Parts: sequence; C-alpha cells; structure tokens
Amino acid sequence: MNLPAVSEAEIQQAQSRLDAHVREIIHWHFSPETGCPFWLGWAAKAGWDPRQEIKGFADLLKFPNFQDEWLRDLQPDVWVPAQYQGRPYNIFETGGTTGMPKQRIGWDDYKIDYEEFSGKISDAHFPRGAAWLMVGPTGPRRLRLAIEHLANFRGSPCYFVDLDPRWVKRVLAEKKTDVARAYMEHVVEQGITILKHRRVAGLFTTPKLLESMAEKIDLYEAGIRGVFCGGTTMAPQYVRFIVEEVLEGRIGFYPTYGNTLMGLAASVPLRPEDNFSITYYAPQPRAVLRVVNPQNPAQPVGYGQWGRVELTTLTREFFMPRFLERDEAIRRAPRPPYAWDGVAEVRPFGAMEKNIIEGVY
Repeated sequence: MNLPAVSEAEIQQAQSRLDAHVREIIHWHFSPETGCPFWLGWAAKAGWDPRQEIKGFADLLKFPNFQDEWLRDLQPDVWVPAQYQGRPYNIFETGGTTGMPKQRIGWDDYKIDYEEFSGKISDAHFPRGAAWLMVGPTGPRRLRLAIEHLANFRGSPCYFVDLDPRWVKRVLAEKKTDVARAYMEHVVEQGITILKHRRVAGLFTTPKLLESMAEKIDLYEAGIRGVFCGGTTMAPQYVRFIVEEVLEGRIGFYPTYGNTLMGLAASVPLRPEDNFSITYYAPQPRAVLRVVNPQNPAQPVGYGQWGRVELTTLTREFFMPRFLERDEAIRRAPRPPYAWDGVAEVRPFGAMEKNIIEGVY
C-alpha cells in the first residue's frame, strides 16, 4: 500500500516559512520599540545582537537552553513586550506541585492556537453549536480559557468540572492512594451528573478520567460524539484500549500533546500500520518540537529513536528558545499534512529508569 508522503519541496517550503518567521520574531523581541525587558537585557549582557546573527531556525543554537527558573523567579512584567505595555495580561501556570510554579503571561496566543486547532477536528464529532464538557485542570492553567474559547469559537457553550492535579500528585507522593482515589471519584461523579442532565456532544478530559467516566456511563448513549484528550503518557496498548474498549470505535478520538508554554500539538489520524502509536506535530511556525540527544541537546536523534523533547516557542507574546521539556519521545518523520518532524509516544523523561507520578493524567 502506497501511503501519501510529504515531498522534499514541501519540507523545504515549510523550512523557509519557519526561517522567515524566526527572523520576524527575533527582530520583534530584540528591538527596543517592541521587545520585552528580559530579552533586551539578555542581549545587552550577551554582547551580540540576535537581529544581526539569527538568519533562521538553525541559528537558534546560538542561544542557551531556556531555563524554567526564569519563569519561576522573575516578576511577570519582565516578559511584557513594549508594544503590549499598559494592556492587562493573563497569568498562566504550569507545574507547582511543590514550590513556585512556572508562569507564562499572555494576551491572545491561546485564542490563536485553539482557533487554528479547531480546523483539525470534525464537525461530525464536535457538532457546531452542541455543548462541550471539560473535566480537567482549570484554576490558573491556560487550558481552562483555551477549551472554553475553542468551544465558543465553534458556536458551542462549555460546562466545567474542576480538578487540582497538584493535590493528586501530592497525596500520591505521600502514598495516600485512598485519598487520591476518593478525589478522582468525586471529580468523575460531577462529570457524570452533567452528562445525565445536560445535552453534551464534546468532551475534553485526561485519559485516566475518560476511562473512569466510561466505567460509569455509556458515553455514546449519553450523547458524546467526540473526545479531545490531553495527557502525558499514552502508550500504544493503552491507546488501543481507549479506542476499542472505552470509546468502542463509535466516538471520535483526538489525542493532543500540549502545555502552557507551547499551546498544543495535534495528532495525525491513526492508520492500521501505526499500531496505535500516536504521533504529534507542533503548530509550526509558532512552536517547534525537536527530539534531541539528552547528553548533547544541540544534536537531534535519528528517526525512530528516543530522545528528550525540546520546545521552542515563537510568538510576539512569548519567545522561548530550546527549552528542554521533562518529556521524552520518539522522533518521527513528516507526514501529511505536516511537512516537519513529529514526536511520538510521549512520556515523562526517564520514565524507564524511575518511578514517575502522573496523577490524573
């Protein structure tokens, strides 16, 4: 069977668009008229002008790996571009199970990211105008506003059931599994109550919560036609279980890989030859994912090999070069409609060597 492939010309065109976007974003963040205090101060200390030396994405190797401490330790105002001065911003958090969380400020990025993603989900699975339900982390997370905006952008309202993943991770770390189980049941019961009393067609949740909800109610009979799922680890055997057993092949399944710092990477539809291995593709040129050698992060691994995930975010609101995520993945080749590399079977970095607490994810 001949599968559609991405041509070399398409790959080169995508690379050229990315390089042009990089030049634009670098000029924005390192020009006094538009840039933010952090990057303008960084350039002054570094002794070189990125506007002169960065000609494309490959040149970003001249930057060090972005440090998450910068988002924990510094006041948010240092990230405000000059062009956004005086405009109130959102503050979004990630992490923070213990200690200070990473914080990213923003204005419209989450709207742009999720409006773009709207074109990747089917109206048959997420009918326009039909209600959504989000059972997942809200609070200080970007995801809360993003999911509601995505539903509203498609003409739909959205119900919410909140959960606190920091609390779940904490009690699991303290080996209080009965407390974590009781809290998870409390969250699931709230979601089931909504499904029993309101007409809902679209569901966003995490894989573990999806599984728990499906044990208590027939999701298809309850009206669910599409599931938009976010979570860290979905190994092929677990994906097969979700698709065939939990959703029974009747409900559209849209796994995504995303976070506050990136936005979200969409998955390509599963083919039989994928054997339920999910591959995600970043929303280039606004964000770029690479799979790199953990011992030498400047070097990407080969196709089909495991490595650490590196994220570069390239928007006018936020520039974050070469951030090493706490995830590892398999590097995958371009695949239609994406003319750039993908990341597959994402899991916590070092998952094979140590016990990772993922909680409700």
